[in-house]
Amino acid sequence: MPNPPSEPVSRAATRAMLIGAAVLVLLGVAAVWVAARKGAAPPAADAVAVTVTDATCEPAVLEVPAGRRSFLIHNASDRPLEWEILDGVMVVAERENIAPGITATLTERLDPGTYEITCGLLSNPRGTLTVVATAESEAAKKAPETREFIGPLSEYRVYLARRSGQILVATATLAEKIAAGDVEGAKEAWLAARVPWREMAPVSGRIADLANSMDPQAEYLAQREEDPGFTGFHRIEYGLWVRNSTEGLEPVADKLLADAAALRDRLGKLAVAPADLAGNAADLARRVADQAPGSQAPYSQTDLAEFSADLAGISKSALLVDPLVATADPAASGALRGALESAQGMLDGFKVEGAWPSYDAVDAAGRARIAAAFAAVAEAAAAYNAAIGLE
Repeated sequence: MPNPPSEPVSRAATRAMLIGAAVLVLLGVAAVWVAARKGAAPPAADAVAVTVTDATCEPAVLEVPAGRRSFLIHNASDRPLEWEILDGVMVVAERENIAPGITATLTERLDPGTYEITCGLLSNPRGTLTVVATAESEAAKKAPETREFIGPLSEYRVYLARRSGQILVATATLAEKIAAGDVEGAKEAWLAARVPWREMAPVSGRIADLANSMDPQAEYLAQREEDPGFTGFHRIEYGLWVRNSTEGLEPVADKLLADAAALRDRLGKLAVAPADLAGNAADLARRVADQAPGSQAPYSQTDLAEFSADLAGISKSALLVDPLVATADPAASGALRGALESAQGMLDGFKVEGAWPSYDAVDAAGRARIAAAFAAVAEAAAAYNAAIGLE
């Protein structure tokens, strides 16, 4: 038998169903609102209250300490609004779609400075927010996050790798020229090797065993030039410039080449800490200041070229952290840059027709100026680590 036709639903039943659905929706909205209220963090006890009217902010001039700050923005206007903190054209923080009659919370970490705040309509005058430095914000400013040193440290490792590669190539050429008995060619190769050697000198203290083999000075050895420990660069320098000969230098050059290969491998694995960048630069500048009255290339008298290479190495190492220092302590940054420029200008003043003269042509007063210039660089570089919280 066919099913009987369904009875039509009464209007009363339909109305009851609609009312029930509406109640369920309202209950759902209420549940979501209650859950949101329970899950929302309460505003900070020191939150700053700001009321936005149709025409302005009340107050329109705010001052807060630097750090993480909360604002309670009450919309007393008749239309939805957004409240923004602006640094020039950049939005530092904002809270959007605050409905009329609603109070919203905005929390943001603020650096010291002067900002603008929007007050409702775009045509309304903006307010001013001044964020005042605190001891905590200054300490935080001086201590960059570890990730900020990744770039400088990586760049310095590349720099060291390139310099060690240049040393290896130049010492290989030096060994070839010595084996061929080519004194003038050997001198050129020796000079070519010395520049990158001095440019990487900020880390020489980390490779003391190799430095003692590659760069010992005769004056620190018991038998001076006749001492068996007189090896490396200066033994070859002595043979080429004093004896004007390559005789007996082949084994010395071969050992120097082997040490240069070991140096390349060692520097490729060298761990450099953030504090080393400026710290090592300051240490080298102090050493050069102490050495300037004498000669560190006593046979070739090429000290001025080596001082210039020292300065390049100091600049590279320290200035890798200069962007961080310039933010934390502009005066410290300016002091080192000024000292470096002054030192380079002073060294360049010794050049004769664009070439470095022999160091024995520089009198005591000139050497004293060199020492003073490097001492000033050392003092300025020594302030870098303190400026960024590394000591």
